[in-house]
Amino acid sequence: MPNFTAGTSFTDGVTNDVTAAKLNALVADAVPTSSLALASTTGTISNFTASTANITLGTIPTLTAGTTTGTAGIFTSGTIATALIPNGTFGTTTSTAATITNGTIPTLTAGTTTSTAEIVTSGTIATLRSTTGTITNLSTTLAGDFTISQGTGTLGTTGATLGTYGGATSVPVLAINAKGQVTSTGTAAITSGLTGFRNRIINGDMRIDQRNAGASVTISSVFHTDRWQAYEDSDGVMTAQQNSSAPTGFTNSLKITTTTADASLSALQFACVLQSLEGYNVSDFAFGTVSAQSITISFWVRSSLTGTFGGVVKNTGTGTRSYPFTYSISTADTWERKTVTISGDTTGTWSTDNSCGMQILFGLGVGSTYSGTAGAWSGSNLISATGAVSVLGTLNATWYITGVQLEAGSTATDFERRPIGTELALCHRYFETSYQNGTAVGTSDTSTCVGLYAEKENSTQWGYYVSWKTIKRSNPTATLYSATGASGNIRNISTSADLTANFASAITPNTVGGLIQVSVAGINAGNTLGFHWTAQSEL
Repeated sequence: MPNFTAGTSFTDGVTNDVTAAKLNALVADAVPTSSLALASTTGTISNFTASTANITLGTIPTLTAGTTTGTAGIFTSGTIATALIPNGTFGTTTSTAATITNGTIPTLTAGTTTSTAEIVTSGTIATLRSTTGTITNLSTTLAGDFTISQGTGTLGTTGATLGTYGGATSVPVLAINAKGQVTSTGTAAITSGLTGFRNRIINGDMRIDQRNAGASVTISSVFHTDRWQAYEDSDGVMTAQQNSSAPTGFTNSLKITTTTADASLSALQFACVLQSLEGYNVSDFAFGTVSAQSITISFWVRSSLTGTFGGVVKNTGTGTRSYPFTYSISTADTWERKTVTISGDTTGTWSTDNSCGMQILFGLGVGSTYSGTAGAWSGSNLISATGAVSVLGTLNATWYITGVQLEAGSTATDFERRPIGTELALCHRYFETSYQNGTAVGTSDTSTCVGLYAEKENSTQWGYYVSWKTIKRSNPTATLYSATGASGNIRNISTSADLTANFASAITPNTVGGLIQVSVAGINAGNTLGFHWTAQSEL
């Protein structure tokens, strides 16, 4: 619109001069399009919408960019009271008023202030750095490594249950993964001062066989490998023998073979292998009290048969408290390791002295009277679990066991390997022989027999006192053997004659030794006598 001066007349370029009424009708679209620069140096524009406006100074109370990127409006000075950018790229611009509901913030630097105004509900923060400021709340899934130099970080766990592990009778057993997470927890028992005796089973790896030296014996009620006893009361026949078949890490096992099968056991018939534990050695289990501990049995087993087999833990041989358990053999003639955890019994009578404190039995075929429901304590005298496989029922069936361990707690640990001298001394408390280890009782053996010069007590008696290798559990049953193997005799090596002898009936063999008496003529002073003995105080 051309310039004009007040008081000067002008026309509208059509017919008449411009009048006041015509000036009032002047509209914006008559303004030339080239007049796009709008400057306001001191005034206020209360509401303005434009895509190409250049505002060099002033206050813009509201700037609405719609749903597009608001980059066309350029302002070099002033205040934007509220800026709403629903969708767009924020770049590296710092703004404390912006609310970004969707988008990408490539770099967010908090500097020395508290970064609380930027709220991002979706998107990616590629790099987040805060050297002196405070990030009040950060909840996210971290894809890479991170370092916490101060403060506390809380990490999620996998498979662990919140709680306190360990105590007066156990220590924690933890499994940690590569990220430092606790993935499982458990406890291992502290054996209450029984150092080197975590495993309460003696000769659990079947290395020691003082009686038979590996020979096969028919079972009825006999001890075969040390501390292990076999019972059989049926129409069948089974043998027991120390065997060299064993899983890796072991050298021996106990082998049971059915030589005459009994496939139809009556209610009272049975066969089993067991070990009786002295009360002193299991007293810390606290069975029969409210403090009774759980116990865990672990063992290696192999059989020509497959299926579910059974066993029992009970308090005595006559059993007023019994806990039947089961284990499965999935592959025939293959060594498999089994573990069974049993809750402690808070009732019943459990010996804590030198009598039988506990028995562990493995059923080999058991009638209904001595079979019970697995997994619960019973007030009956049981030998196996109901429905268990009968080894006795199949001719030539075999069953092997080794690596038997009984320990406090609910975790099965590796088999405890004690030195052979220690294990042999533990066996000697219940049975010992004068024969060297590896020589069966009753073998003709003059080279290692006890040799002594006869000492005359009176005209017809000669005597000798034997001291046991280890103090016995109780006064033992002692038996003499001649150097030639004859039971009940000693050998006069000087005259090559076997002489009848006995442990003096007036002085019963006690826990430390016993007196041998020979009441026979024909021994001369200076004659050498030779003999062997056994002393048994089994439970």
